[in-house]
Amino acid sequence: MTRILVVDDEPQILRALRINLVARHYDVTVAADGAAALRAAVDHTPDLVILDLGLPDLDGVDVIHGLRGWTSVPIIVLSGRAGNQDKIEALDAGADDYVTKPFGIDELLARVRAVTRRASIQETELANIQVGDHVVDLANKTITGDVRLTPTEWHILELILRHPGKLISQRQILTEVWGAKFVKETHYLRQYMAQLRRKLERDPAHPVHLITEPGMGYRFKP
Repeated sequence: MTRILVVDDEPQILRALRINLVARHYDVTVAADGAAALRAAVDHTPDLVILDLGLPDLDGVDVIHGLRGWTSVPIIVLSGRAGNQDKIEALDAGADDYVTKPFGIDELLARVRAVTRRASIQETELANIQVGDHVVDLANKTITGDVRLTPTEWHILELILRHPGKLISQRQILTEVWGAKFVKETHYLRQYMAQLRRKLERDPAHPVHLITEPGMGYRFKP
């Protein structure tokens, strides 16, 4: 059953969405503010988040940034802000879709189906990634050969493997894994990348998959 987290400070909208989603066999959790949403995302690991931008404690864009710091869960923004700049900020922060209030429930449900379908296809494509002698399954967080990773190692590895061939900057990894205050702590990254290479590369001293681009970042070479 697909788990959906609905975040909105309007009780009538929360109730209407819960009723409509449960009727269509979704497992629904609700939150009325940003802090509760971030806690619920950790506790319930939703497959999709429907998020209002106008929350009483945090701006919805800040909630998106908070989620994107550790999860790639699809996010549909549901907001009364119709301006293009609001949409751009939400999408740039990591939202997958944007629905403007007032909205039709049928349209929203169609967006939910489309986003979850895309996410399912993406997860399937990311299964069974070969790294040296090991096969990494990002969807199920398993690695062949009895390899065990810490949560931080998984987070870094996932960021790199999800974009094969693409340079992932040090700044991006540090921000997403540790937060914006740690963008200069590149020694953290060097230590964790060394650990990942010891666990996954055939010759950690001469990696062929987890490549360093000196002074810039890291790249996964399939």
